[in-house]
Amino acid sequence: MSGARLTSTEKEKAWINAGRKVGLEIWRIEQFNVKPWPKRQYRNFYTGDSYIILNTHTGANQTKIRWDIHIWVGNASTQDEYGTAAFKAVELDDSLGGIPVQHRESEGHESSLFMSYFKNQIKILAGGTESGFNQVRAKNYQQRLLRFKGKKLVRITQVPLERASLNSGDVFVLDLGLVIYQWNGSKSAGQERMKAAQYCRALDDERGGLPEVIVLEEGDQEEKFWCHFPEGFGSVKSARKGGVDDEVTGCEKELYRLSDASGTLKFTKVATGNDIRRDLLNSNDVFILDIGSEIFAWVGRGSSVAERKMAMSYANEYLIKKHKLKLPVSRILEGGENEVFEHSMNW
Repeated sequence: MSGARLTSTEKEKAWINAGRKVGLEIWRIEQFNVKPWPKRQYRNFYTGDSYIILNTHTGANQTKIRWDIHIWVGNASTQDEYGTAAFKAVELDDSLGGIPVQHRESEGHESSLFMSYFKNQIKILAGGTESGFNQVRAKNYQQRLLRFKGKKLVRITQVPLERASLNSGDVFVLDLGLVIYQWNGSKSAGQERMKAAQYCRALDDERGGLPEVIVLEEGDQEEKFWCHFPEGFGSVKSARKGGVDDEVTGCEKELYRLSDASGTLKFTKVATGNDIRRDLLNSNDVFILDIGSEIFAWVGRGSSVAERKMAMSYANEYLIKKHKLKLPVSRILEGGENEVFEHSMNW
């Protein structure tokens, strides 16, 4: 670890006790600063923000402490916020000895590992650092429409309160404060319906049991529901137009090597599809593996400082070149592969 990097890490007070105890820790980037995210908010993410999430666990053997660091980037988050989150995540990584697995998560395309921390359910809300706490703390309930989408990993996203937001393939919750409607699309998944019902019960408990919860099916003409939509009652988009649940970008797997053995960093394709084998990995280099649904930057034990430093940068450049910016990215150290990585390696 370089002296410069260590000095930078020591200046960040947020990392002093980070990763000392098993469990989840979350920070939000606020005006270039790292701010702890309240535990009561741990399933809530604002589309205008970037977050750093640290999961401290003991791994499969239940003895050795391991860490996973995730950067979650909202669709409306600024480049400055994301850049700060990326830089601070490296500081956090260094403070933990440089051995955590790093991941980048994009709103709406979160990895299964990330979703597992929140029992496969997160809530994505409109707004950002300027509006986030105001919305949560407001005494008067703000009308909002939430979409529940996903067959296995259900994501909750705040959408415009208009009929155009509805579709037959998802479940929607209209939160009016003391009246809560659950609207089930005719082709919505059972998991979506169940998660929405659990969410409605949680809102009811949070508000002292005062709200009335009403469940509607697509086609119901409940006037008290439809009067909150400017267009009123009418047909909604098809399930197909509503988007595919748990959409995964389909493509042939690709493996690339990042190496400076020649004296300069070179990024070259090694293999594709079924030609990808584990014995192609070399401990002296870094490899970028694209499995279609996720990108892995595998860092060999003997890789150079330059190769290690540029692993995530090259992975991100690859995403830009391939127009796959929404895919999650994970940095994996040789010997510290997590279960998700191992499960993905069906070579």
